Amino acid sequence: MNATVPLSHSVSCEKPVSAISGWFFLLVNLGTYASGVALLIATARGGNPSEALLAILILAGAVLCSCGFFSLQPNEAAVLLLFGAYKGTVRASGFWFTNPLYRRQKISRRARNLNGDKLKVNDKRGNPIEIAAVVVWRVQDTAQAVFDVDSYENYVRIQSESAVRHVASTYVYDDGEPNELTLRGGSDEVSAALTRELQDRLAKAGVQVEEARLTHLAYAPEIAQAMLRRQQAEAVISARKVIVHGAVSMVEMALRELSEKNVVNLDEERKAAMVSNLLVVLCGESEVHPVVNTGTLYN
Repeated sequence: MNATVPLSHSVSCEKPVSAISGWFFLLVNLGTYASGVALLIATARGGNPSEALLAILILAGAVLCSCGFFSLQPNEAAVLLLFGAYKGTVRASGFWFTNPLYRRQKISRRARNLNGDKLKVNDKRGNPIEIAAVVVWRVQDTAQAVFDVDSYENYVRIQSESAVRHVASTYVYDDGEPNELTLRGGSDEVSAALTRELQDRLAKAGVQVEEARLTHLAYAPEIAQAMLRRQQAEAVISARKVIVHGAVSMVEMALRELSEKNVVNLDEERKAAMVSNLLVVLCGESEVHPVVNTGTLYN
């Protein structure tokens, strides 16, 4: 029975290298061009044919050396390859000269924004929601970005979408259990969790995640109206609790002050009537119209 041997993945590591200033070699290269052209003109005027061959070789060398010049802007790097072999990365900005046979791949190390599309996912309770996030990222290790993934920009986009889906499914949208973190109420904590999730996923591409935040969060259209009515009902209930609690406190205060200041002596039946009237006035939604009673409670 043959055992399956797991495939090993070699992680690339950036190797910084320094390039030679291109200004000196630019002067040398221009002088080489001038020498080759002058020798070629002299040969055309009746010189030795072997000198013509030498002039052509000089001009060919000057053209080849011209391929070794390149420039880098701030926060830009160049990955150097020689026949498929990685030779290093130049990070310093300026005008440089390297081996003309090197193939140079420029990589931007500036911060970039990935504005994700709206995704329809299910939260922890299974409710369909719409969610979107913006991710601020930059290339940290150019060797990993170039050699360890096929296309690091496409890799960042796909893994960001996957991370947003995973994080959204681990939290409820709103109205969770006591002290439970929700997508709507714990934006800072959710953003921190999303940043950690993204960093774990994108580390193999040499990408550093600087920030990740939700830009859109809402119930899916098919349940949005039902959830809106639920939220309105819960808001009404919460408001009613506050109103009733305040009304009971005011009635209690009124009865206590009437009793302490001996304004009027009320028996239990009159207290009950007064409490009923005050609660109607304080808790009623519509304007109260008083009714003047010219008799007594006992007639």
